Amino acid sequence: MLPPHTSPLLDRWHLPQPLSPDHTLPVLAHVDVLVVGAGPAGVAAAVTAAEAGASVMVVERYGFAGGAAVAGMSGTICGLYLASEDETQGPVQVVHGFTERFRRELDHRGGLTAPQRYGRTFTVAHDPLRWRETADDLLASAGVRVMFHAAVTRAIADGDRCEGVVVTSAAGEVAVHAGRIIDASGDAAVVALMGGDYRFGDAGRIQNPTMFFRLGGVDTDRFWEAFGEDTICPPWVTERLRDQRDAGADLPREKIWVFRTPRAGELMVNATRLSAPDGRVLNVIDPEDFTIAEVAGRRQVRAYARFFAEEIAGCADAHVVDTGVEAGIRQTRSIASVTDLTAADVVELRKRDDGIVRSPWPIELHDGARPRLHWLHDDWYDVPLGSLLPAAIENVIVAGRCLGADHEALASARVTAQCFEYGAAAAFAATISLHDDVPLREVPASRVRTAMTAAGSSLGSAR
Repeated sequence: MLPPHTSPLLDRWHLPQPLSPDHTLPVLAHVDVLVVGAGPAGVAAAVTAAEAGASVMVVERYGFAGGAAVAGMSGTICGLYLASEDETQGPVQVVHGFTERFRRELDHRGGLTAPQRYGRTFTVAHDPLRWRETADDLLASAGVRVMFHAAVTRAIADGDRCEGVVVTSAAGEVAVHAGRIIDASGDAAVVALMGGDYRFGDAGRIQNPTMFFRLGGVDTDRFWEAFGEDTICPPWVTERLRDQRDAGADLPREKIWVFRTPRAGELMVNATRLSAPDGRVLNVIDPEDFTIAEVAGRRQVRAYARFFAEEIAGCADAHVVDTGVEAGIRQTRSIASVTDLTAADVVELRKRDDGIVRSPWPIELHDGARPRLHWLHDDWYDVPLGSLLPAAIENVIVAGRCLGADHEALASARVTAQCFEYGAAAAFAATISLHDDVPLREVPASRVRTAMTAAGSSLGSAR
């Protein structure tokens, strides 16, 4: 097991101790499954658990579902397709299940693009409003009780066993008790509030946050003719970015990515690189660092928008439509798990009998002056069920980017297609655990794999 790391930056912050089950707070509900967070993993978890017959509540701090995919405007469903050195090979989809269900629903609503080339693989981009509406309808049709504008601020525990959480809103505090808890917060919030072990990236160094933005008023035909079909920028764009940066422009990142969107005349841009004024890596668990990222991100967006207008065909009359509601977060806490996913697992394309999600996405590491990519050609690796299970906390399973993974492995495993599937896997594990009345760590991975395969996920035997 990888050792947990702490961050000196966070020493001034105090995580409250869990309440005991005989607390005096009013109890809002007792549900079979409580899902914390309504990003891709949380939506998949809540819908899957409810459709399996569980009573389910999801708690989300924003007034909409989507997490980093919507609030952070990451805007793509990465991780669906194989990578290949063969430039003539089209998109080969190898991840299905709940991911494909959501992708198909978005497509039916006109909220999704066709596959776009991203280096040696492909991705699709979505409309954030259509994403929210799709999630709303799936949650409602499954009978999930949804609570927006509420945050989980404390755990309720009996020893190492989590019995529920305290939910705080403008109305005050209430308790929610649950048979099983799925921590899809992205930040391992429940695990941290339970006192579980976690780490921040590479000995406290995490991947840079970014601020996505959308450009409207673009002559997209002229733009793509100049930029090329690959969403990763061509060398001439990098050279011009360097020239303007050397002249004093706030353009720290020289390898930028630009995507088509479902909207006419619009581009989605992933260009910024956010750090503290002294160059320190930001840890956005700390709200002061998060604030630095937000303010710096909006300023950088304006600088990159000026660059587009001045340097790239079709963008002379472009304007910034919007930035993310928050900076795009790639990494915060990673739990100390029963089975940690390692960089060797990823690079060696390890297949495993306890695998519950496959990933063909490269190691895409945003840690330093420029993104680094390690491609996985014509294959994928498996993510083990144990990476969703905290090593020492009972009754909680995680889903999303806070899974147990080392710094480089997480740079591959954190993307949207896989997060949908983590949510489904966590939901099946939770409902099997409830049905059989066994701890989560005693649920056989084979049972979860069988349930996911029946739901359309693509899983094969280890080889």
